[in-house]
Amino acid sequence: MRTVYCSSETRPEFAMRIPASAKVFLAAFALIILHPLSNAPALAQSTCNGMTVGQLTSLNGFVPFPADSLWNKDISSAMVDPNSDNIINFIGADVTLHPDFGSGTYAGQSIGIPYQVVAGSHPKVRILLGAYADESDRGHMPIPYNALIEGYPKPGNGDRHVLVLDKDNCWLYELYHGRRQTSPSWSADSTAVWDMTIDEQRPYTWTSADAAGLPIFPGLARYDEVAAGAINHALRFTVPVTRQAFTPPASHWASSNTSADAPPMGMRLRLKANFDISGFSLANQVILTALKKYGMILADNGSAIYISGAPDHRWDNSDLGNLKTITASNFEVVLMDPVYTNGDVPTGAPPLIDSFTANHKAILAGQTVTLRWATSDASYNLIAPTIGPVRGTSITIRPSMSRTFVLHSTNQYGQSVASLTVTVH
Repeated sequence: MRTVYCSSETRPEFAMRIPASAKVFLAAFALIILHPLSNAPALAQSTCNGMTVGQLTSLNGFVPFPADSLWNKDISSAMVDPNSDNIINFIGADVTLHPDFGSGTYAGQSIGIPYQVVAGSHPKVRILLGAYADESDRGHMPIPYNALIEGYPKPGNGDRHVLVLDKDNCWLYELYHGRRQTSPSWSADSTAVWDMTIDEQRPYTWTSADAAGLPIFPGLARYDEVAAGAINHALRFTVPVTRQAFTPPASHWASSNTSADAPPMGMRLRLKANFDISGFSLANQVILTALKKYGMILADNGSAIYISGAPDHRWDNSDLGNLKTITASNFEVVLMDPVYTNGDVPTGAPPLIDSFTANHKAILAGQTVTLRWATSDASYNLIAPTIGPVRGTSITIRPSMSRTFVLHSTNQYGQSVASLTVTVH
């Protein structure tokens, strides 16, 4: 849920719709990528490759992002924030923990945020951008037309998150307000692409598919992790009122409340070390152990201390309900340093695009062309409209029509763009 955004930029809204025609369908696949990935980290790729393709499938032990990522960092010994008690009281010391995931449906909707894993060869499709296009990652994305939308089978008008993991190339794609359009395209109010091999930082003041500018997937409790005996990352949670501030790993706020006692986006709560979890089931002990070791990170405005997870028919809803005996007073705020407010958001130089070239500016239909680029201080690069995120310094493609390609090079301070046109005769 979104309310007030920290960026002062205007957010254009688009009302684009694709006609239902075979010509448009073919245009969505008008680019064949011959070498989709250059110089990918071998270790990360082999780990990503272990994921199982499909909806709500097992990651087989894979944990997105490096071990030193703030999502995966052991904070069991970290200092307590000096304002912890006031923040807990602001949230409500007696508010109870609520697992916002489970089996079956509630009011016709599945319980939790779903995801799907695709192979690297899955076709990329057009995403029509809406309300937050200026803070979105552009380009085609491998979103299956039957991808699960949050709230399926009746998604309604909620956040409608769509999460897709590319197991071969190790990218995570996330949509906010995802909606199917004329097959195979989608629309979304915001999109974000995450490189799961690095500790990626979204540009300061940018949102993502989540209000805090964070990835959603790494904060989900999943049944396959619980069944394996350990959740090795922090969890995602929400509260009703947040502060007009953020702390790493967040990059964005969604509030006009400036109280120092209101929780900023990115704040981490940790279950107190002396809280006795022995009376809970083994499954719940896995969740509670993770809350002691990794904590939970504030990612959005919503219900009070609702923790996020993926729906799964194997969850025992009655057993998960026992977590509701735990209150906010059983948690403490992990030291937040720094906390960014309206007056001290970091600024710096966006990436420098030294070059963006093609070995041929004009080709005959059926021929290939190699795009090359050189950038400085970039966290990640994407090429729109049809290629998507790229690593390395080149990619060879076989375009079936003339196109203008736009390189988007991004770091924590912003984004730079460069374009070139390839004509197909």
